[in-house]
Amino acid sequence: MGRRAGDPELAADLLAETFAAALVAVLDAERELPREPVAWLMRIARNKLIDSLRRGQVERAARERLALEPLALDDDDLQRIEQLMSAADVDATLLELLPAEQLAALRARVLDERDYAQIASELRCSEAVVRKRVSRALRTLRGAIGAPR
Repeated sequence: MGRRAGDPELAADLLAETFAAALVAVLDAERELPREPVAWLMRIARNKLIDSLRRGQVERAARERLALEPLALDDDDLQRIEQLMSAADVDATLLELLPAEQLAALRARVLDERDYAQIASELRCSEAVVRKRVSRALRTLRGAIGAPR
């Protein structure tokens, strides 16, 4: 998110609003908790970023609903955010290692939490092919970062 935001202060505001929105959703007694919380948070973050780009500012509704104080960032905070944004650039570079069909399958499965049958239908291939693409993408990324299999 930070890389897409382009500004450490904007990235911090987006992150704060993302987690506040997630907390508001979790506190909603009628809402079912997500099966894959990381993907759920990523979707919230993506939506907050898109909304902020459309409006020209970050929404504050969830933070205000929770009565959270505005963020106050010092130079050290901004420097740390910039370091994290640089690390995100490395992550984006890792994704560039993947062929388009593997990246599409991985995003649909991991970020969008869609089932293999849906993805296969959309990509016009079998579920086995989608599973293989996701598996290969994960194996490539693990190899690139040196993670154990």
